[in-house]
Amino acid sequence: MAGHSHAANVAVRKGKQDRLRARVFAKHSKYIMIAARDGADPAFNFALRHAIDKAKAVSMPNDKIDHAVKKGAGLIEGVRVEEIQIEAYGPGGVAMIVECVTDNANRTRPEIASILEKNGAKIAAANAVKWMFQRKGLFAVPVEKVGEEKLMDLVLEAGAEDLVRSDDVYEIVTGLESFESVRKALEDAGLETTVGEMKFLPDNEVQVEPDVARRIFKLVEKIEDNEDVNAVHTNLAYTEEVLKVLREDGE
Repeated sequence: MAGHSHAANVAVRKGKQDRLRARVFAKHSKYIMIAARDGADPAFNFALRHAIDKAKAVSMPNDKIDHAVKKGAGLIEGVRVEEIQIEAYGPGGVAMIVECVTDNANRTRPEIASILEKNGAKIAAANAVKWMFQRKGLFAVPVEKVGEEKLMDLVLEAGAEDLVRSDDVYEIVTGLESFESVRKALEDAGLETTVGEMKFLPDNEVQVEPDVARRIFKLVEKIEDNEDVNAVHTNLAYTEEVLKVLREDGE
């Protein structure tokens, strides 16, 4: 797996996004809807329980949580939620995958395509980009919360694939099948995570100049403003220079 700046990327972006309360709730609604497709009862759907817990942690109202559960589980008449992925090449040749959760793909696809094309990106054919990524679970645990050796033993026993230190967090990568077991192991140990989600992680990363990185950041923000967008993944290399630009723009 290329690089280990994934959590830094997520954490820095969230620092800016979390100031926008409505956007935060919308994103958590997406996570809940996706999880609820496998069942509306969190007692038997661990992914849903995790998504609900995360939503409550940011004070998302119960009525919004309930509505997201019902919508994702198909309990609202006439509403069918589906996941779609749009692949593209952004500025500097950076590969992009846009994940959406929508009740109208015929509306969402052209909206996202328009944003991409108006901001220097080109739509790619299905699987033209996705083969460069692997679907993995990613957790981040602050280094001050636990020793590296203790955490390593804990997550490897739970099925994690990798653990590295990146700045002030430990990054834990898992396979799809071990995501829940690692999440539960961290929860049982009382270790709060700053990142805990499924992501497309690139096999190789593309380095670009800071000004190109800034264009990519602005493009991603415009895409994320669309209410149907759940996540945007890229193979951009988050070098120190690029992270500096991202932090400065987030201030």
